[in-house]
Amino acid sequence: MAGHEIPDPADRRQIADSTATPEAAEETRHSCDPAFQHGVVVGFDGSMSSERALAYAIGMACRSGSGLIIVHVANRLPTTVWAGCEPPVFVDVPDHRTEVLGLELACAEHLSEVSWILVERGGDICHELEEVGREYEADAIVVGSTHGLVGRIFGSVAGRLARRAQRPVVVVP
Repeated sequence: MAGHEIPDPADRRQIADSTATPEAAEETRHSCDPAFQHGVVVGFDGSMSSERALAYAIGMACRSGSGLIIVHVANRLPTTVWAGCEPPVFVDVPDHRTEVLGLELACAEHLSEVSWILVERGGDICHELEEVGREYEADAIVVGSTHGLVGRIFGSVAGRLARRAQRPVVVVP
């Protein structure tokens, strides 16, 4: 079964530490597995709409005979830390949901018919999905539609991505 290996926490820290310098970050981001070049990128966060997007992306990847690049953009929540009387400092609190999603995906039977990898990023969802698409020279980016008040007020990820992406964007309802 093609799949995703969850690295040991020590390995993950090493990868995270290697991006401390801009040069190391560029090298890390450009060392893509050639087997996934021209694959299908799909945004996945475990929600129902991302589950539908994943199912559609699996079908696209199978039909085109390409790999599937599953991207989870981790939430990095700014947290204010007060140190005595000094001004507040903002600290990124990592989202450990990627580990859980990776384990769920590794056990998913419907992913056994396609080669796939799970990529974790932090930051703006639209920017990171487009960046991964650029790095892998993806044929398409697949996302689920946003339902709800927040999407109407701030604009949905799908809408913002469709306006700015340099490759086809498929929005799955």
